[in-house]
Amino acid sequence: MGDLNIVTLIVIALNVIVSFKGFNDFSFFEKYKFNSAAVKRGEKIRIFSSGFLHVDTAHLFLNMLTLYFFADVVIDSMGGLGFLLIYFASLILGNLLSYYFHQHDYNYNAVGASGAVSGIIYAAILLYPDMSLYLFLIPIPIPAYVFGIGYMLYSIYGMKRQLGNIGHDAHFGGAVGGYLLTLVLAPWILSAHLLMVILLAIPIILLFFLQRAGKM
Repeated sequence: MGDLNIVTLIVIALNVIVSFKGFNDFSFFEKYKFNSAAVKRGEKIRIFSSGFLHVDTAHLFLNMLTLYFFADVVIDSMGGLGFLLIYFASLILGNLLSYYFHQHDYNYNAVGASGAVSGIIYAAILLYPDMSLYLFLIPIPIPAYVFGIGYMLYSIYGMKRQLGNIGHDAHFGGAVGGYLLTLVLAPWILSAHLLMVILLAIPIILLFFLQRAGKM
């Protein structure tokens, strides 16, 4: 993890350029951020454009650093085109899920590449479920699939409790996008890592039943 492929470099550069434009141009930021009321009015471009805007440099740095560590894992297995398909599909699906849950909250705003990055993380986990991850402040390796399941369950909890100023639904939707598209593009995973595919699907199924039961 951590190679700077040209495709990764282009995606990071786009995020940096658009984000800094937003930092210095309030009207640009307001025009292209995700806002439920604006999307409902027909400004669908926000579903895509908001994924390249960030609140501040810390927000931008964290997302790009995470992308930097996981992008090459996906590119090595899926190629640059596969990586881009997963990245953009996860970005869009994450914001669509946000819209689904917040379509009647006209004051709901969101920005950031977190949904797209979540999709790349989940794709990497599906491709290499046995790899180990080191998280901040935790000095021991964590199996990737344990992190993936925990991440999704925490996102569901965050969505239900509306924890912090974080788009948990975009994170979840992005991860689902990464999960589904990776299986479509690399069906061999179903036979090679079937148990992990099933385990990683549990949070997705859980969210579906919670929504159907009216508990989300």
